[in-house]
Amino acid sequence: MLAHILDPAHKTRGFWGWLDENLEKPFLFVGLLAIIFIITWQTLSRYILAKLTGSASAGAWSEELARFIFIWISYLAIPLAIKNRENIRVDILFDRLSERWQGIFWIVNDLCFLVLAVAVTFLGADKLRILTDYPQIAPGLNISYAIPYAILPIGFALMCLRLGQDIYQQYQKTGLNDSLLAVLITAVLFTPVLIGVKFSAPALLFGYFLVFIAIGVPIGISLGLAALVTVTVSGTLPVAYIAQTAFTSIDSFPIMAIPFFIAAGIFMGAGGLSTRLLNLADELLGPLPGGMALATIATCMFFAAISGSGPATVAAIGSLTIPAMIERGYDKFFSCAVVAAAGAIGVMIPPSNPFVIYGVAAQASIGNLFIAGIVPGLLTGLVLMGFSYVYSKKKGWMGEEKDRSIKSVFKAFWNAKLALMVPVIVLGGIYGGLMTPTEAAAVAAFYGLIVGLFVYKGLNRQNLVKTFMDVCSTSAIVIILMAMAKVFGNVMTIEQIPTAIANFILGLTNSKIVILLLINVLLLFIGTFMEALAAIVILVPILLPIVLKVGVDPIHFGIIMVVNLAIGFVTPPVGVNLFVAAGVARVKLGDISKQIVPILALMILVLLAITYIPAISLCLIDG
Repeated sequence: MLAHILDPAHKTRGFWGWLDENLEKPFLFVGLLAIIFIITWQTLSRYILAKLTGSASAGAWSEELARFIFIWISYLAIPLAIKNRENIRVDILFDRLSERWQGIFWIVNDLCFLVLAVAVTFLGADKLRILTDYPQIAPGLNISYAIPYAILPIGFALMCLRLGQDIYQQYQKTGLNDSLLAVLITAVLFTPVLIGVKFSAPALLFGYFLVFIAIGVPIGISLGLAALVTVTVSGTLPVAYIAQTAFTSIDSFPIMAIPFFIAAGIFMGAGGLSTRLLNLADELLGPLPGGMALATIATCMFFAAISGSGPATVAAIGSLTIPAMIERGYDKFFSCAVVAAAGAIGVMIPPSNPFVIYGVAAQASIGNLFIAGIVPGLLTGLVLMGFSYVYSKKKGWMGEEKDRSIKSVFKAFWNAKLALMVPVIVLGGIYGGLMTPTEAAAVAAFYGLIVGLFVYKGLNRQNLVKTFMDVCSTSAIVIILMAMAKVFGNVMTIEQIPTAIANFILGLTNSKIVILLLINVLLLFIGTFMEALAAIVILVPILLPIVLKVGVDPIHFGIIMVVNLAIGFVTPPVGVNLFVAAGVARVKLGDISKQIVPILALMILVLLAITYIPAISLCLIDG
């Protein structure tokens, strides 16, 4: 039965084929389900069960157990992501290569990743040996730390296996000569280190990082590998620190909110949630000029409060609304542009994974970031709706004529009631003082799972495991990015690079207005080619000290940063939302890019207002 659920075609593959396909899946499925249940139970027991039974709430062991399982499934999901070729990378140069050179550099990228994976495997094994010889006890579970730390040699060894498979598969396509050329290129990359050429630590750190991301190495791996090279050559830190930080940097309760919010969005989306939200928005806004466009934007704003992801919002809503808008006479490029822009609101309106990551990186209140993002997100949505109304009226795109009544609106609202409850659970739980953001995320994921399985019934035996794997691989890519960014950031801090950059900029000007303008320009540029989550973990340690010195509130700066990078989702040439919308409508990216220009200009005006009027972000936060 389990084999059939994991892989219905297992009988045709044989045992080894089935094992190759499903090696990680049982552990990931059980692990994700376990941490959702553990944290939900911990939260409920603190209030409901304690009152009913009079017993104490869950002890510290439950949170510790959930954290350790979370670390295990995060690193076990990376091999699955490698197998499926999923990762966060900068593809600007890579995509412009010929098919032959793409194949060569794919092997180069895998070999670079393999260097880091082999290093952490051996360093992790050495750390495990030390913990075995000199035991340290986890206080909550009263077990040796050797047990959770075992994931380092196990997880990274499995990454080595999957990378070896991927290299072999690419070798079969690329051929022997080009594969040897890839090995030679990789050797040349590391030659300065091998022959002992002397560089300063900052030159090594940033030089190798820029080279790695330029050739398409995943950003998280580029960060970790650049840090590994730097500490190996310069001795800035002990090399063993890499493995230690790979564990401790994600042994964090707040970071666990990331897979939970991703799970809530995927679970609810799989159950037909987007259709119900769209029907409600169409009932409310459909009669107006551009009614379908307005309904699309409103639906994206609702969905944003569940998924917390821009591309996920575009994929879920765009697949429904773009064909519907085209059918009703809207220009297809306008339809794509509106959905792509509205999808960017997904990272502004809470819950938002970029806010979680910024909060962890800046040590700022995630709850305050959530509430500070509400007004900017709504403002952006209203501006997009105003533009769509005026533009549609000018083009003669009127709303659909059909019978609408209080009864039909109430029916649509009733059908969408379970979806609308998710923001209430998350935000109400956090601001009512009942739950932390991580606990609220776990409860939302549990709620989404129950609704998807038993109410909407979009989750079933055919797609349940795939849905869980999507959650694990998506979140794990972010988690390894954060882990490696922590190593990279600590090397920067020791070398006092953020301080040097801050002093340089403040030496040019101490004007708060000019500094924020320069940072906005930088972030808008970075957002055109780098994924928002990667940009946050890399840039927060550099930019935060600068803005703090000119008196910018860290919560306000978090909003500025996330809105900037949200605009990057729709900024040509590599805005990811534009790619998703173009894929849904099967149109050229260049045609959408022309249509997005006026929308982009309006979003930048909103950004400037948010930047220079702090009250827009901070008005809902109690002083």
